[in-house]
Amino acid sequence: MNLVLETQRCYLRELNVDDAQSFYDLNADPEVVRYTGDKPFETVQEAKSFLENYFQYQLYGYGRWAVIDKKTNAFIGWCGLKYSADLDEVDLGYRFFRKYWNLGYATETAKACIDFGFNNLNLHKIIGRAMVDNVGSIRVLEKTGMEYVGKFDCDSHPGVLYKIEKTENPTVNNS
Repeated sequence: MNLVLETQRCYLRELNVDDAQSFYDLNADPEVVRYTGDKPFETVQEAKSFLENYFQYQLYGYGRWAVIDKKTNAFIGWCGLKYSADLDEVDLGYRFFRKYWNLGYATETAKACIDFGFNNLNLHKIIGRAMVDNVGSIRVLEKTGMEYVGKFDCDSHPGVLYKIEKTENPTVNNS
């Protein structure tokens, strides 16, 4: 297991092809992908192919990470940072199975990812995006300490942009 981070309730590790079924199942839920602009994978093989061709770790040293529940060892979703070369920015993203919504997992892991970005990767700014109607995701961005920047077009839907910048004391409270 390529463990990257540990929070109170979760391990975050690199995604791998063994996650294909869970990755497929996560994106197969229309509510999970409702505000993402992503289409569900057609097959588990398509999810596996995506994971085989996911090169963020090799290119940048970080990416989206599998979130594993410490108690059950279950894949409950993913959270992490992604560098977009075309925009020259790092964004925070997360996606969880619905049964883990509203339990604090997204906020817990998102805060850990921001902390990791500032303290381990020496990033200076991390952004977050969400569709305006995705109230839950916006709430997570706000709980991480991100501040509203403005609106943008999110796959032909109104979106909001948030950011957090490294301060002299960049440690994020993971409680």
